[in-house]
Amino acid sequence: MRLVDSHCHLDQLDLTSYEGDLTKALAQAEDQGVIHFLCVCITLKEFPAVLHLAKSYANVSASAGLHPNERDIEGEPTEEDIIALAQDEKVVAIGETGLDYYRSTGDIEWQKERFRRHIRAAKKLGKPIIIHTRQAKSDTIQIMREEGASTVGGVMHCFTEDWAMAQEALDLDFYISFSGIVTFRNAVEIQHVAKLVPLDRMLIETDSPYLAPNPHRGKPNEPAYVRYVAEFIAQLRGMDVVELGEKTTENFFKLFKIS
Repeated sequence: MRLVDSHCHLDQLDLTSYEGDLTKALAQAEDQGVIHFLCVCITLKEFPAVLHLAKSYANVSASAGLHPNERDIEGEPTEEDIIALAQDEKVVAIGETGLDYYRSTGDIEWQKERFRRHIRAAKKLGKPIIIHTRQAKSDTIQIMREEGASTVGGVMHCFTEDWAMAQEALDLDFYISFSGIVTFRNAVEIQHVAKLVPLDRMLIETDSPYLAPNPHRGKPNEPAYVRYVAEFIAQLRGMDVVELGEKTTENFFKLFKIS
């Protein structure tokens, strides 16, 4: 079975059980069928480490961006700043970016403007966008439409919203990615969406070291656990897990233009 972890933070993994060796953690994932990893950037300060990891492993790619909940002490990145970071061929996407109203309070105009700059940079680069959205459904879709995000497409990562939002994202040529949250007992709405999303528009991920799936919920997550996400969704849809793994892998390489 071939799998891809389409969204993980390899620079933040808990490597205690691997003697501090990322290579061993990746090997464990490879033993579970994972053939590629997208190491996603959260802060600009950490980008050099993310890029270094990607350049150190043939089957690791990187993204460039600033998470909506992170405030950069050196100031907001311009479009040009984001474009400059994303020049290396190992950088296959912009993000993660988007809107998160769950953690942010007060004035959030800075978050909206940052999201717009990321989309504009992605369009100039011709690279897809990794979108994080939480309790910001209408504003996220509105900005995606206004900024023409559909011209480059991308993925709604770690999807936790309803089918109505999924449909709007699909209409904008975005993929829907499911994390370990889909395996949680109370994630009924997300499971409903996982049944309905067209298979050719689906990705799977761990978002490790966060959000470990059952049966490892509450423990540090790792890329090897993307297999549990694949198995759960396959069972949910009444299909063979090998087919689901193959199709989501194919989708990943198509979206991020990785040969």
